[in-house]
Amino acid sequence: MRYLIVLRLNEQPQTPPPAELMEAIAKLGEEATGAGVLLDTAGLAPSAQGTRVELAGGRLSVTDGPFAETKELISYALYQVGSKEEAVEWAARFLRLHRDLWAGWEGEADVLRVLGPEDFAALA
Repeated sequence: MRYLIVLRLNEQPQTPPPAELMEAIAKLGEEATGAGVLLDTAGLAPSAQGTRVELAGGRLSVTDGPFAETKELISYALYQVGSKEEAVEWAARFLRLHRDLWAGWEGEADVLRVLGPEDFAALA
């Protein structure tokens, strides 16, 4: 099963991320890649550089960022794992690195299953 983990920033310290955190993140990524479960990962530009396309009431609207949400999407990771619990554990490990190595950083990770054609076969 594939899971998309989306990281949201709630609170960021005024200091840049510590080198130890960046090294630990790289090591975790290497571990996940070596285990064959990490398919892709990347940071996301701030919503101020984005655009939202919305359909409501039969009308399309286009709005340039920043968006009103207070929690900024900052990165994602795509995993191929055997269970939701395994995906949650990878997300928790990533957040624990932040807790342990960057005091004051707060965020959350959404763990979302990525559906494939096999998930819709029964509907056909």
